[in-house]
Amino acid sequence: MPVTRVKKRDGRLVDFDQTKITNAIYKALLAVEGNGDPAQIISDKAVEKLNQLYPHTVPGVENIQDIVVETLHESGHPRVADDYQTYRTKKAELRALRGELGILDEPKLTVNAMEVLEKRYLLKDEKGNLMETPTGMFMRVAKAVAEADKLYGEDHAASAKEFYTAMSRLEFLPNSPTLFNAGTKTGFALSACYVLPVEDSLEGIFTSLKNMALIEQTGGGVGFDFSRLRPKGDVVKTTMGVASGPVSFMRIFDSATEVIKAGGRRRGAMMAILRVDHPDIIDFIAAKNRPGTLTNFNTSVAVTDAFMHAVEENADYDLINPRTKKPVKRISARYVWDRLVDNAWRSGDPGIVFIDEVNRYNPTPAVGAIESMNPCGEVPLLPYESCNLGSINLAKMVADGKIDYEKLRKTVHTAVHFLDNVIDANTYPLREIDAIARANRKIGLGVMGFADLLIILGVPFDSDKAVEIGDEVGAFVNEEAGKASEQIALKRGSFPNFPESIWKGRYKARRNATVTTVAPTGTISIIAGCSSGVEPLFAVAFMRHVLEGARLFELHPIFEQMAKDRSFYGGDTLEKIVQHGTIKDIEGIPDDVRRLFVTAHDIAPEWHVKIQAAWQRHTENAVSKTVNLPEDASINAVEGVYRLAHKLGCKGVTVYRYGSKGTQVLNLGVESRGEPKVATAEAEYAGGRPIEGCEVCG
Repeated sequence: MPVTRVKKRDGRLVDFDQTKITNAIYKALLAVEGNGDPAQIISDKAVEKLNQLYPHTVPGVENIQDIVVETLHESGHPRVADDYQTYRTKKAELRALRGELGILDEPKLTVNAMEVLEKRYLLKDEKGNLMETPTGMFMRVAKAVAEADKLYGEDHAASAKEFYTAMSRLEFLPNSPTLFNAGTKTGFALSACYVLPVEDSLEGIFTSLKNMALIEQTGGGVGFDFSRLRPKGDVVKTTMGVASGPVSFMRIFDSATEVIKAGGRRRGAMMAILRVDHPDIIDFIAAKNRPGTLTNFNTSVAVTDAFMHAVEENADYDLINPRTKKPVKRISARYVWDRLVDNAWRSGDPGIVFIDEVNRYNPTPAVGAIESMNPCGEVPLLPYESCNLGSINLAKMVADGKIDYEKLRKTVHTAVHFLDNVIDANTYPLREIDAIARANRKIGLGVMGFADLLIILGVPFDSDKAVEIGDEVGAFVNEEAGKASEQIALKRGSFPNFPESIWKGRYKARRNATVTTVAPTGTISIIAGCSSGVEPLFAVAFMRHVLEGARLFELHPIFEQMAKDRSFYGGDTLEKIVQHGTIKDIEGIPDDVRRLFVTAHDIAPEWHVKIQAAWQRHTENAVSKTVNLPEDASINAVEGVYRLAHKLGCKGVTVYRYGSKGTQVLNLGVESRGEPKVATAEAEYAGGRPIEGCEVCG
């Protein structure tokens, strides 16, 4: 007698559906062997065995999965069977963890989220054994950050509960160093981003190198402006020699970072900036041309309004020796511009920082001018400044198919409170950082899951409606974050430099010199199970390298449910999607679905920039976003991106042409080491720039 009912883990009885078995086997075969064709045959064998073993009783889900593993072995697919069993074990661990969290339905940690947590975040003993669960991590961080409330006579226990709830529900997560370090024995360096000055002396350069090492050791990333260094060939009076220039010293910083494991968990990341009027600008632009060079640096040229005007007018401009502050040469702006664009097309570096636009929004101009950014370019900082970041998961801010603005408002206020507390809970690696961090109290509240939000709302990423939503949500988050900062300041006091800031007169009081930013959320968006920052999806389906060398088939959950509801879910369709990651040209998928699930490389470059500009209009710091270009994109496409970003008021812009780096963590339909042609992503890639780089922001 065939099986007709199945007992779920919660005790419910449901109708038996063989297609679920077939699809599970198909995914496992595709992930391990790259060929899902035997799925139906193996599924039939498993069901035959199931009917033999349970002729008069109702099997449970675990019983069926046991039979699937056994049948895979018997059918000559032992690796698939072993990986399937490992995946089952991980899923069982996650179900137990959800029970601990007291959240039995949503949110659900994915297998890959658990892998990232175990590898990077959860505390371990000296032998590498785990000492905490995700529950413990969230509680550790919540309690440690809430302790700062005691300084102001506030209810820290209530705050700890509020912070824990937001994090455990994956509605808000702080940057990685806070998750790493808050509440630990060391308990310091909770900030993600720093900027250090590089003075024009050997002592100054190596002091910055030492300070960089101290920061990276604890999980932070550092930005540098090398524009103060005298150019190559300039005189060095103390030795009667000649200077080697900024690029040569960048190599020293890069080499040092290569051997520093940040907090034992990740390699540090850096941003190198050089002004466009520095005499070594051409050398700087070409610094990362050779593969394997300056791999720990992102590079950006600080472009001025005067330079952009000279480009438009096809005019010459002055290169200035920073030692003498005098012009040493006039050069064609268009020549420098063309070199910049060409190198970005070839290698993804350098990006552009519109430095005058950045300083137009400098909240504390009386304290100094902004010269540099953090490693991913979303936080402009003064020398020695730091900033701690956090991101709200917009995919969780929806109710009944609409944005739940009341929930979003409450989450913004919780997050601003949390991030302001981090400043007091923090122990800073340098006295100079401590002083200016407390004087300006900068925080950076951002978002993640924007692409998921648009999908839930039924809005394509590359559309005017998406730009409108970005504008609307960005304005709401920024306004509420400002209100939250004002409310906190009325109780705790404004940041010390408030009287001389641009906020004097706009607010009765203000706790933080900046409140909003948009970071590339990286690993925290994997933990949250959402898309990265304000990036589009990088793939609809792909293979992720997880589980110590194994591959896991990942399919966007909303697409999967939609495919099942609308009856276009099947093995052939999945195989076609995973070959390229996109559904753009796959027949059998309805046009409206293909339009909705666009990926980064499906989108015309101008839409990337329009989305970035929409968020930038309402972001006090900056927006980190990559303009992804297909491999066959022209140099003119890069130039068009740079010009549009300048026109629309972006503070900076980065492009990445697919395949322009020798090694990247995302591969779309590329055969590798004899493996089948499928889209693959490394364990910690969440979107944006598909190369190893800055992870500290998220």
